[in-house]
Amino acid sequence: MNVRRTAVRRVPVLLAAGALGALLAGCGIRATEVPTDFGPAPSRVSCSPAGQEAPSQAERGLPVRVFLLCGSSLVAVDRTVRVPDGAADARRVLVAQGLLDELSREPSAAEQQAGYGTRVRSGTTVSGPRSGDPEDTLRLSTAPGNLTPAGLAQVVCTFSDSAAAEGDGSVILGGPDDARPLRYACTDEVRSRPYDEEPPSSEGTDG
Repeated sequence: MNVRRTAVRRVPVLLAAGALGALLAGCGIRATEVPTDFGPAPSRVSCSPAGQEAPSQAERGLPVRVFLLCGSSLVAVDRTVRVPDGAADARRVLVAQGLLDELSREPSAAEQQAGYGTRVRSGTTVSGPRSGDPEDTLRLSTAPGNLTPAGLAQVVCTFSDSAAAEGDGSVILGGPDDARPLRYACTDEVRSRPYDEEPPSSEGTDG
């Protein structure tokens, strides 16, 4: 008799516990207290701007590629620069200036949305060699050593992928001072880690 009464009293207790569990689940409260960590939210940077419009007839010029920063690496972006006809040496400097102008220009809305940016300052200029410089020297208005690692990586990799480079893809850069220019190279490490890896350099000699 006592056993039957005890069983009867247990039924409402179990029903109440089940109802409480359902109520907590319905309120979104987890039944477990084990902490979970799914890590940081995934990056939404795509580095693939869509919807780029073809240049108009007035904007068409020499097709080039410039290296912009996206995420933690350098990514090549198609551009065009207008370069007047002229002697090869003068044309090379004009191409280099056009590339600098593109590097220092604010990325388009689509590029910004995709995560692109630049560390090359607006107004940066370039000129040809001075007396005593190797003939392919390009002198920047800011000494290469005074650029940020990422900005220097952008300039070196952009120049090395253009008509401003020497035959081996290296580029000889100097500044506005009397310091000897140096030969820089764009490597895979520089492209993948421009904030940490400065372009390797060596003495800037002809050939």
